Amino acid sequence: MTSRRSSLAWLSPLVLLTALACRNERSPAPPPTPTASTPVFGFDVVQSWPHDPNAFTQGLVYRDGKLYEGTGLNGLSSLREVELETGAVLRRRELERQYFGEGIALFKGRIYQLTWRSHVGFIYDAATFQQVGRFEYPTEGWGLTDDGTSLIMSDGSSTVRFLDPATLAVQRSIRVTDNGREISQLNELEFIKGELYANVYLTNDIVRIDPATGKVTGWLNLTGLLPPQDRTGTEDVLNGIAYDAARDRLLVTGKRWPRLFHIRLVPR
Repeated sequence: MTSRRSSLAWLSPLVLLTALACRNERSPAPPPTPTASTPVFGFDVVQSWPHDPNAFTQGLVYRDGKLYEGTGLNGLSSLREVELETGAVLRRRELERQYFGEGIALFKGRIYQLTWRSHVGFIYDAATFQQVGRFEYPTEGWGLTDDGTSLIMSDGSSTVRFLDPATLAVQRSIRVTDNGREISQLNELEFIKGELYANVYLTNDIVRIDPATGKVTGWLNLTGLLPPQDRTGTEDVLNGIAYDAARDRLLVTGKRWPRLFHIRLVPR
């Protein structure tokens, strides 16, 4: 999504205008916070690797030893295959300037990529990055993942929709709540061990969601994850969750962050 006030100074004039326009149009409500009875987790850093500080990360997927990333901003949006250990971009497909790239999901050899306000998504062959289709949706596009059966999509509200990967039709939806209070601004998504993880936009928080009921089962607070020595003033908000199922690794990063982290949850 768009930039915070603290990070606007470094942007080029074109990107600055885009960021300011997005901020003014979106005017997000105050970010949600955990209720008193919901578990909150901290983290330990297990390992970290370089990450392209120019990547405005919108979606992150790790599958079969490969890391895929979707980036945003008009004129800078892309789909990438990235080498985890070095951060090097191995393959890249640029989106046309009118599209603001958003979340991505890999399902049965195809990569699905959302755009923010264009109401259109793109489908690529994962092996070649060639576009093989496109689809439309009436909402904004924010985060995207899959549970092995359905694609799962967020639109910045408290609603999460489950889509048929073949037709992209909505199968069902859930309203995400923490003890009855709606949790909105849900952004990048990842399905991990039967739970749905979601970045909460403009915060350092990730919520864990029961995909059957929409109830929040826990919060993960990542304040302080990017250490002072890695901050340059160009980085933006936390965004980007990937899961390496083969090695049980939770990977996270942020927009224009110079590092990508393998973290372990720690109960508070």
